[in-house]
Amino acid sequence: MPDLTPELLLHGYSMGIFPMAEHRDDPDIFWVDPRLRGVFPLDGFHISRSLARAMRRTGFTVSINSAFADVVTGCADREETWINAEIFALYQALHQGGAAHSLELWEGDALVGGVYGVTLGAAFFGESMFSRRDNASKIALACLVDRLKRGGFTLFDTQFLTPHLASLGAVEIPRDAYHKRLEAALELNADFNSPSPATPQEVVQRMTQMS
Repeated sequence: MPDLTPELLLHGYSMGIFPMAEHRDDPDIFWVDPRLRGVFPLDGFHISRSLARAMRRTGFTVSINSAFADVVTGCADREETWINAEIFALYQALHQGGAAHSLELWEGDALVGGVYGVTLGAAFFGESMFSRRDNASKIALACLVDRLKRGGFTLFDTQFLTPHLASLGAVEIPRDAYHKRLEAALELNADFNSPSPATPQEVVQRMTQMS
């Protein structure tokens, strides 16, 4: 693989592939194009009664793009991670260029959860998330789905389907179907930054009214 640059990375996303490393100390990066792709239907987020109750009662606050590097660090802070030093630097460069974004969850001044990803057209490519409190990752995802819907996005790519994501409404689709959805999303415009900030309470109210 040629040396990765932010521009080459975005080109890869536009073709439906994304980079990974085997582990944090592995200098080699490879492209991935799964046969089955995880996606989150933006009208299909599953909010259980317990999650809805937690969101109504939570004291967590939400911010956007205020601690991108800390979110990526939080995502890499686990026993096994594909985020090596080069990948960290590349996404930091994409963030500085306006193509990578983070959503943060705070408990007072403490960062307790978050998610980050890349945007192209009306596609959001979710990269990773982390949680340091009960329900933090679920609440962060709910707030992210709400933001993507209000920002005009049509595709939320989760790359792979995990049991955690499946429990919240994510599904798998074949590679060909994913590429068709991606092509359509790249023809559209969306804005991650424009929606006004929403609290977990506002998000759960919108989601439960629609269900």
